[in-house]
Amino acid sequence: MIGVIYLGNNPQTEERLKYLPGRQVKMTRNYKEAATACISHFDNEHFILFYEKNIRAEDVTAITYLRKNCKNVYIILLTSKMSEEERHIYQQCGINDTLDINASVTELNKKLQFISDRESILFDNNMSKQKILRFKIPLWKRSFDIFFSALAIIVLSPILIITAIAIKIEDPKGPILYKSKRVGTNYTIFDFLKFRSMYSDADQRLKELSKSNNQYAEHKEDENPKTVITSPLGDEAEQQMYDMGMESEMMISDDEVMLVGDDFVVSETDFNKQKEEDINNAFVKIENDPRITKVGHFIRKTSIDELPQLFNILRGDMSIVGNRPLPLYEAEKLTADSSIDRFMAPAGLTGLWQVEERGKGGAMSAEERKQLDILYGQTYNFALDMKIIWRTLFAFIQDENV
Repeated sequence: MIGVIYLGNNPQTEERLKYLPGRQVKMTRNYKEAATACISHFDNEHFILFYEKNIRAEDVTAITYLRKNCKNVYIILLTSKMSEEERHIYQQCGINDTLDINASVTELNKKLQFISDRESILFDNNMSKQKILRFKIPLWKRSFDIFFSALAIIVLSPILIITAIAIKIEDPKGPILYKSKRVGTNYTIFDFLKFRSMYSDADQRLKELSKSNNQYAEHKEDENPKTVITSPLGDEAEQQMYDMGMESEMMISDDEVMLVGDDFVVSETDFNKQKEEDINNAFVKIENDPRITKVGHFIRKTSIDELPQLFNILRGDMSIVGNRPLPLYEAEKLTADSSIDRFMAPAGLTGLWQVEERGKGGAMSAEERKQLDILYGQTYNFALDMKIIWRTLFAFIQDENV
């Protein structure tokens, strides 16, 4: 069993820890005493340390010491709300997890049970490395990215300056650059840079647009409407209920399996069809988007709006060639086993799907785009990257108004 240690001086926390079922908690007052308690006489003996947050400078010293001298300990910081800066500092010095300082006995026990169930993964560094696959960009690719992006920024600087001025003249209220959180390689989230091509309140208008404007959405009429019993809440509410894990029962009616929930009855066929459509429509791309400015139409058509991503490339967020980083709402729908391979590859400014379909002006389904991303991740090399860059020059001017 994993040993449990508490480092702190909070009587309320100590009292709650005493009531953890089936666990004896060692109470300590300073980090050296806690480090001594973590000394193991067996190779496979591990410890969970609840560390009560105190003065930050003292905490950094203590946690750094514990991390250096105790290789078999999992440190959970008991804390109230922290700033991003504080969170980063505590992560850097070696905490593994956090819990609310007022966590109940039940919450504490659930955390202990969660860690205990994954002991072999969380404490065995070698096993963790084997189980957690991460993509690492090759040296040749990173070297080329730095050289190419730096050179391109210098050569294209007049275009960058003129574009910035034009954006500010047309819509002076908004910023020149648009930053959005994107998901790239290894599901890493970063600030994705583009020249702003929409009006400053564009994000607020997105919900007003109809699904029929989404180029990637599949719009299919029901082939057998008589077999479907719809919910009074509608498909969207029904899907939300499914996502929330609401339990449902099943019944058989006219050779069709029906799913019965608290507020809906729907055929299993229709339910699965709706689920599949939601996944296929993960990519959102609006045709004839009224939110785009006049300058925005031009810089999108010529792909000038993408040029600030050269700075993303220079700082290592992405590569010249790779799979396009996705917005959070798109990436969260691509976490199934059939999709994760697209994130185990370089994130890029241009890629295989752009030159295969975008340059031809043809529409592409979400599944086709995903498969091309996966294919690139499995087959990329220097020759393929050069080929994609060359073909990108001919796909540079877009015929589609998106």
